[in-house]
Amino acid sequence: MKYMNACFLWLSIWTVATTQAHAQTIQLRSPDHHLKLNAVIAANGGLTYELHRKGIAVVKPSVLGFVLSRPEVRLDQFELLRVDSSLVDNTWKPLWGEVSTIRNFYTEVKLSLRQKTSPGIRLNVVFRLFNDGMGLRYEFPEQPGFVHFTVKDELTAFSLAGDHKAFWIPGDFDSNEYSYQTSRLSEIDATKAAAQEKDIAVTAVIGPHSVQTPLMMKSGNGLYINVHEAALINYPALNLTLDPASLTLQATLVPDVTGNKAWLQTPFSTPWRTVIVSDMATEILASKLILNLNAPPPADDYSWIKPQKFLGVWWEMHVGKATWQMAGGKHGATTDNTKRYIDFASRHGFDGVLVEGWNAGWEDWFGNWKEEVFDFVTPYPDYDLQELTAYARSKGVKLIMHHETSGSVTNYERRLDTAYRFMKYHGMETVKTGYVGKIIPRGEHHDGQWMVNHYNRVAEKTRSYRIMLDAHEPVHPTGLHRTFPNWMANEAARGSEFNNAPTLGITPEHTTILPFTRLMGGPMDFTPGLFHMQLNQFDPARSTRVRTTLAKQLALYVTMYSPLQMAADLPENYEQYPDAFQFIKDVAVDWDDTRILEAEPGDYITIARKAKGTTSWFLGAITDENARELNVKLDFLDDAVTYEATVYQDAPGADWDHHPELYQIRQVKVTRKSQLKVPLAPGGGCAVALRKIK
Repeated sequence: MKYMNACFLWLSIWTVATTQAHAQTIQLRSPDHHLKLNAVIAANGGLTYELHRKGIAVVKPSVLGFVLSRPEVRLDQFELLRVDSSLVDNTWKPLWGEVSTIRNFYTEVKLSLRQKTSPGIRLNVVFRLFNDGMGLRYEFPEQPGFVHFTVKDELTAFSLAGDHKAFWIPGDFDSNEYSYQTSRLSEIDATKAAAQEKDIAVTAVIGPHSVQTPLMMKSGNGLYINVHEAALINYPALNLTLDPASLTLQATLVPDVTGNKAWLQTPFSTPWRTVIVSDMATEILASKLILNLNAPPPADDYSWIKPQKFLGVWWEMHVGKATWQMAGGKHGATTDNTKRYIDFASRHGFDGVLVEGWNAGWEDWFGNWKEEVFDFVTPYPDYDLQELTAYARSKGVKLIMHHETSGSVTNYERRLDTAYRFMKYHGMETVKTGYVGKIIPRGEHHDGQWMVNHYNRVAEKTRSYRIMLDAHEPVHPTGLHRTFPNWMANEAARGSEFNNAPTLGITPEHTTILPFTRLMGGPMDFTPGLFHMQLNQFDPARSTRVRTTLAKQLALYVTMYSPLQMAADLPENYEQYPDAFQFIKDVAVDWDDTRILEAEPGDYITIARKAKGTTSWFLGAITDENARELNVKLDFLDDAVTYEATVYQDAPGADWDHHPELYQIRQVKVTRKSQLKVPLAPGGGCAVALRKIK
């Protein structure tokens, strides 16, 4: 066994006698000593781990291992061959992100194990302890007689120390677009929750006690606990199934058509299973643990990757003004209409215009499980792509390509190179992909191993063509935007487009939960910025109302992080409120620093961010359905400097249900000694631009 003594490393390995035989316990502490992990190999070879924070149990003894179907064997009884430990402390600079520098500081122990029974398969289990949490993964090294293998089940469990308050969506193999539920763990009923959601395109609910990751929880003694995964490569997504009696969460992987979960070859490392824990909700949102568990990108020139703000021929299809398909006389993606968006984008300093419905095939695209619908290179006759790319270029704007696959992924894979060469020929550098519908190959799920590999292939392929990627209807993100920095955003949750449906609208609390759940894995293309809240603008029969205030829509540009930010509403709706629209024009999309000022999942969030390469800060604060008062210190500002704060806030009488459009704008001079007090309306928020004036 190898031991390493370091200033902050506290690692001890010993054998503990029991009444019948011997168990081996390997203990690891985080660099600040607040977290302690015990890995125990019992006398019969069973492997468990447990995690404590400051003496409080976070994860009680929980099993590790696998069931394989090829070879047919259980990997859950081991003998310990070797223990290696290390301390790592370094920093790295993301190409874009919420901060300019990230510290990667952890202790690690690797257990080299061998299955006790024949055929004696070797397996490594690696634990990393950061000051804010844990990562664990399995490694299958190269070894004689064991090359190809198939995972039937992963046995990883998280045995929780209490019946925590949980923020969850139903476990599902195909969709993560549910509205978040809040309940005790023991009260989770995913089947009932899913039954209330009538209009999600494709679902495959796992069972009554299954939930998706990231799973956010709060314990009775004030610990905030987040369970997720990092670096999801060549493996199915992680769901969790709760045993209500023991309060144990069991890893539940997405199956393929054979019922198996993963087809693998040594050497292979699984994704990391992560537990982020703190007694402060703000530290959960500030964690960079998941990013640190992902590999850096290959050495290359990435100067072509540019965070951006964009508009889109998009929302008008959701609210009945236009259609994706050409048939019917309301086609939105026409040459003239796209020019109107390009003009608006150019006039107001936006980088790009997304155009949906530009290509032939939308008349028969959804629900038919068809192999070939789109070819990704054939425009509708009323969409002159050659003319539009030249026009956009003359206005200093980039067109953003849209590739909806209708779930026919084999068709898309056959056409990737042709589609991306077509994009480059027309000067397009960003693509939004979509996977609405049941997956082809038939029998595969959106979140299974085959599709995970597809999403990653698209990220790799677009990188080779120097194209930036925004994926909709993908698997949940797991920090791979570090490895693929061109993979800049994903949907992968219920975003703002769901405001168009009466049964699927965004609740006021939804955006106070998403940063603790979906955004733990990476940026989200949430598409904020709606200004017209009553969606009967073009269809008087529509009674749907967006459950937000206008000021909150501005705040989302700060609280819902993405380097690709859309101004989602129609140009004519922004023209009605030019003073409020100014914040969307001004707010940055890339940052040097981020401060989580206050947060409570399901209730409120306040975040301040410093724009990349500037002295300007932007602040966003949002609340749930309850009115609150924002009262935050501005001590993150530079010392001995005065700033002008432009505050966009809910006006008296504003609320999400009756008068969402009421807002007011005021300016005040502040310093780092100032406190900012702003009332937040029910379902409301505020946005603040802070500029140095002396």
